[in-house]
Order: sequence, then C-alpha cells, then structure tokens
Amino acid sequence: MSAADGAAGPGVRARESAEAIRDRVGDLHPAVGLVLGSGLGSLGDAFEDAVRIPYEELLHWPPVGVEGHSGTLVAGLLEGVPAVALKGRAHLYEGHPAEEATLPVRVLAALGIKALFVSNAAGAVNRRFRPGDLMLISDHLNLMGRNPLAGPVVVGDERFPDMSDAYDADLRRVVRETALAEGIPLKEGVYAGLLGPSYETPAEIRMLERLGADAVGMSTVPEVITARAIGVRCFGVSCLTNYGAGISPEPLSHHDVMETTERVGGRFRALVRSAIGRIGPAL
Repeated sequence: MSAADGAAGPGVRARESAEAIRDRVGDLHPAVGLVLGSGLGSLGDAFEDAVRIPYEELLHWPPVGVEGHSGTLVAGLLEGVPAVALKGRAHLYEGHPAEEATLPVRVLAALGIKALFVSNAAGAVNRRFRPGDLMLISDHLNLMGRNPLAGPVVVGDERFPDMSDAYDADLRRVVRETALAEGIPLKEGVYAGLLGPSYETPAEIRMLERLGADAVGMSTVPEVITARAIGVRCFGVSCLTNYGAGISPEPLSHHDVMETTERVGGRFRALVRSAIGRIGPAL
C-alpha cells in the first residue's frame, strides 16, 4: 500500500475500490461474498458469466503471497446467485496491518453483499475430529493480539459490534441441512485464530483445548469481525487438514495442508455450492 493509499481511511479506500470494480462487472449486484482459502480457490471456476480480475489490477488491494492463494477476484453467478469471490486473502503474518488485510471485506460490503462466507484450512484441536473433516464454524477465539476495528471508527461501522452471533445461526442451519441432504459429513465447532506463521507448539494446542477450541488457524477472524461491524451476516467452514501439534507424532507442513485440501476439495466445493444456492434467494 502506498503512502497515498494510507492518507485515506479504510472506508474511503473501500468505496473507491468498489466503484472501480463496478465499472468492470457491470450490472451485477452480488448478494453473497466468499473468501476462498487454501484449497477452495477452484470454486471460482464454477462461476457463470464470470468477470475475473487479478488483485494486482484492483485499487488499494493488499498483495497476497501464500501458496494456494491465487489472488483473483471473481464476480458472476454461483448456483444462480449473484456473488463475488476472493481467491486468496492477505494474512496478518505477512506483515499487513489488520486494517489493510481486511479491506477486501469492506470492498465486498460496499459492493452490496448481504452475507459473507469464509473458508480456511485449519488444524484439528478436538481429538474427535480427523484430518479431512469439514467443520462448520460456530464461533471463534481471537488470539491474534490484533483487532481490525482498533483506531478511529470508520463511518458506517458499529463502534462496539455484538459478536454473540458472529456466525449467523440461520445461515449455519442452512449449511447443516445442506450437508445432510447432500450426504456430506459435517462437524461443527469453535475456530481459534492465532497470528502465525509458525505452527502451534504442543503446549499451545493443549491450551487451546482447555479454552474450548476445536480447530486452529491463522486467518478468518479479522474478516468476520470487520463484516459484523458493517452489518454483514457471516458463516464459514474450515477444512481440517492436520492434527494440532502433539496430538499426532507427524510433523506439520504446508505441503501436507495443501495435499489434504486437494483430497477433500470435491466435497468441500459441493457443500459450498449447494449451500449458496439455498441461501442466496433468501437474502
């Protein structure tokens, strides 16, 4: 982000970016926004009448530099629902300030979305869960030491947003019903967001167990906090790619994360597509 970008607040930058995107997507009015994390980016290929814009061409956009995050905005129809998807996200551990990393969520809100779907690859903390499981996120723990709302309040934000239903109960119900109808096994639990980029130690995993976490990752939480402050409803699913440190003797690696997301990607994409098809018309 240049010094000129930083001179304007995130609300102004988001509106400017959204206006530039509207010039390229035409009359599309997205109802749903999707943040496609590791292994789910190929869902962007399922969009019909799609406009695809590399992040490098987007105004004020934070760069993405993690394997599995292609860095493309896709706008079009998903299961007949007007939607816009982000193939990849900026992470706080890359050095982005929380305000900058969550700017894309503000842009999606400025484009008019009513609901935000978030996805991620995560480690299993709950010992009853297994690598390859999909977990509907019911709540989160913000253990990143950062909050994207810190600082001057952005016009249109709620200063003290209520997070008691951060992951919308009605939207979660639809995802559960979709999974049941499609025969897709689905867990549900609490996602703990840590800063990263190092994986957790066995002692930290034991701590997370005691705090009530079911899965752990390095994203998603700032996006949901930002969306809720703006008034956008949220729901999300984690792909559990590995056991947390100390639960299994196997060492952790990003290669294994990508391998697992590729293996279960088919049913992950099927679940999300069907859920969006059910949720979109009701928004």
